[in-house]
Amino acid sequence: MEDIKVKFGHRIKELRLLKGYSQEKLAELSDLDRTYIPGIESGKRNISLVVIEKIAKAFNLSLSELLHNI
Repeated sequence: MEDIKVKFGHRIKELRLLKGYSQEKLAELSDLDRTYIPGIESGKRNISLVVIEKIAKAFNLSLSELLHNI
């Protein structure tokens, strides 16, 4: 079974690429440090609900849409 952090990271990368965002752009839109996004995408960061909400807003998605199929 794949780790939830890895699954979430893959989902974030997939959405970021679909939107055409760089990691830096996603960080800017999410009000996160630019070095934070690679850690999320690789599944190395254990992020908070607050950060998940910031990322959802950056993608203009609801939390359920962001977490779909994870």
